[in-house]
Amino acid sequence: MEYSSEASANSSLLFETWMRIRSSPFWIVVIALLLRVGWIVIGHTYKFKSADNNFGFGWEMGRIGASLASGQGFSHPFGPPTGPTAWEPPLYPYLVAGVFQVFGIYSRASAFVLLTMNSVFSALTCIPIFLIAKRILSEKVAVGSAWAWAVLPNVMFWCTRWVWETSLSALLLAAIFWLALSLEDRDGLLPWVQFGVLWGIAALNSTVLLSFLPAAGLFAWYRRAHCGKRSLAGIVLASVVFFACITPWLVRNERTFGKFIFIRDNFGSELRLGNGNGADGTWMEYLHPTQDVYAMRQYQAMGELPYIAMRKQQAFDYIKADYARFAGLCVKRFIYFWAGPPKATQPWWMNDAKNSLFLASSVLTFWGLGRALRLRKPGAWLLFWLILLFPAVYYVVFPSPRYRVPIEPEMTILCVFLLTETGKATRASLLPSQPSERESA
Repeated sequence: MEYSSEASANSSLLFETWMRIRSSPFWIVVIALLLRVGWIVIGHTYKFKSADNNFGFGWEMGRIGASLASGQGFSHPFGPPTGPTAWEPPLYPYLVAGVFQVFGIYSRASAFVLLTMNSVFSALTCIPIFLIAKRILSEKVAVGSAWAWAVLPNVMFWCTRWVWETSLSALLLAAIFWLALSLEDRDGLLPWVQFGVLWGIAALNSTVLLSFLPAAGLFAWYRRAHCGKRSLAGIVLASVVFFACITPWLVRNERTFGKFIFIRDNFGSELRLGNGNGADGTWMEYLHPTQDVYAMRQYQAMGELPYIAMRKQQAFDYIKADYARFAGLCVKRFIYFWAGPPKATQPWWMNDAKNSLFLASSVLTFWGLGRALRLRKPGAWLLFWLILLFPAVYYVVFPSPRYRVPIEPEMTILCVFLLTETGKATRASLLPSQPSERESA
């Protein structure tokens, strides 16, 4: 009898402990980080192939980081000496350079540290996911969304295998989204300073994130105005702080290249990689300077800005020659962004399986967004503008599964919300219907 009572008490204690852990953002983050670091160790993902002189270790980010760490400045994005560059935003290459200086250029120790840092960014994203979902939807959706982000393999893939800014972008965008939601509840100028700083960091990390800036700012202003709060001074302060963050890099670009460059300069080249003879809605990788010897020679001989200007003109000429054809390519890119692009290097069945899961998450996202809008959930329109604005540039250039990652925290919330709503409807349909008054009589 005593043994049974003790076992029951232990079981009750374990259950209470688990209930505290399952709804605790702290423990969700801890478990998410342990899973990611564990996979890096078990999967040996820090052992990058040294083929092509380690280019697969960070690609352009790694090359620029190596150049910085070796004292050659922010330059040489493809390896060969090509001079200063603005091909990539500065934040992540400087992060790579700092790790390279301490742990060695292209060393396995550096790879492990960088992937672990990416894993920290990915794990910390559970916190704004939890806060966003709890505010817009419910605590149940918040817990489910945070756990989904913590344990899903497709989420862990990018932070444990790619030395790139992807995971940091997802964290920054989720944090900005949460701040835009909560500004209506906060007084004083400090939240606006935080808004400006976060947007400044985001811009220096990935300029495509700026597509969401107008919607985030206008949403915060509208919600505060609805509550009778003034925002003009805060918006001005946030703008000043934002430009203070990015101005040093703009000055560097002006002094280096002799003209104004807003953070990075490679849009013309990216536009050409998606638009030109042979375009099919995917990335024409074979035209990239790292894949095309002739393109690399052009880049070296002409210099970065003239080369990009040439590529941009080629893309514009192709677009202007047939606008209907360009519109068709944009439709294809829209489909590939949300359904996954085809890959000729994989067996058809593997590509179809991956893209089916990729498409399913997109369908659930749109469905969940539609339901949130119909139910008039607070903040649903901000989710709408994020889903609408962020991918727009990729419909013009070219899509990649990696490009969707920065908005996948919000997509995860919408997917879990829809599944939760479906579960409610299913349970309600299984309950016995109440008898009518006539039947009761």
